[in-house]
Amino acid sequence: MNSTQALITYDAILAITGEMLTAAQNNKWDQLILLEQECRKLTEMLIKHDPEPILDKELLQKKVRIISQILADDAQIRAITEPWLIKLQDMLNTNGRTRSLQQAYQPINNI
Repeated sequence: MNSTQALITYDAILAITGEMLTAAQNNKWDQLILLEQECRKLTEMLIKHDPEPILDKELLQKKVRIISQILADDAQIRAITEPWLIKLQDMLNTNGRTRSLQQAYQPINNI
């Protein structure tokens, strides 16, 4: 992967994380999951073609700006999704405890 291809890939990841943020803000969880899968594919492509080419100063600064924005988007997405995930986990735990109690106190049928 040359420097142009790498920056195009970083730009694509940035566009997707922007869409992911919008999906999270609008509670579009299915869309968020699909976008995250696309983002993961692009990230894996960058990792696979490591080491990245040496970038000149201007391209390196551009790359740093893109990565900084990706990380900012990711932080905002996490701020939205983590409380929701904690609430979901609590609901699942409560359901599991309820089921365990129901099973424990269910009358035993004699055969």
